[in-house]
Amino acid sequence: MDLKDKTILITGSTDGVGRVVAQRLGAGGARVLVHGRDAARGKATVAEIEAAGGKAEFLAADLASLAEVRRLAEAVRAKADRLDILINNAGIGTAGAKRQLSADGFELRFAVNYLAGFLLTSELLPLLKASSPSRIVNVASAGQQAIDFGDIMLTHGYSGARAYCQSKLAQILFTIDLAGELKGSGVTVNALHPASYMNTTMVRQAGVTPWSSVETGADAILNLATSPALEGRSGLYFDGQKESRADAQAYDAKARQQLRTLSLDLVGLASAKSKEQHS
Repeated sequence: MDLKDKTILITGSTDGVGRVVAQRLGAGGARVLVHGRDAARGKATVAEIEAAGGKAEFLAADLASLAEVRRLAEAVRAKADRLDILINNAGIGTAGAKRQLSADGFELRFAVNYLAGFLLTSELLPLLKASSPSRIVNVASAGQQAIDFGDIMLTHGYSGARAYCQSKLAQILFTIDLAGELKGSGVTVNALHPASYMNTTMVRQAGVTPWSSVETGADAILNLATSPALEGRSGLYFDGQKESRADAQAYDAKARQQLRTLSLDLVGLASAKSKEQHS
């Protein structure tokens, strides 16, 4: 893909694999919207991209707050008249035995890893459609666990690993569901497990010795974001650069519908969606 004049937003791009992806896209000629929570790291990432001849801007937001997710979407719309690629990369790993809540009172990993991307994508869809052909890439994981709709916030039997795996599978259900909704719009959406135990802060905090590089993970993300071979292909799950199969629940239309209904309600979009369907 020719990246010149393309605008790309990558969440969680001041560290780890997101930062490498941002650097490479900037070097390829794209205008990169760098996102993170830490302004100093954001500034440093932008400076690296600009020093290599690229164009970048930093947008700060804490994705543990739905209000900040909305503000991030507003900032993107204010700064860019097009959005060619959205990479939902930000996330929290498995570390921590204690259940934590987001600013909105939701289980933290579900909120940051899944719900923030769900809302951000919904908010930016008009811009993505207006810029089509465009792409959405959801950075999920091979670590997946079926969603317990009876206790989606994991108030019982909580573990960081269970919360992480459930949130990552939710991303994949969302990917397949959204692909159906976007059919014919020129916007494609795919998900992937970039690489196993990359050398990232997330992996090190989990007490795991990394055994793959962020460069390998970045290659896989860039494949979905820019490869001509993925043009027009949507609703897929990749393990690295190979098309694969996710947990069986991802292919259950009833589960996807249940997650969509719940998610629209949690982010406050249910009434807007209902009006749209009946208009």
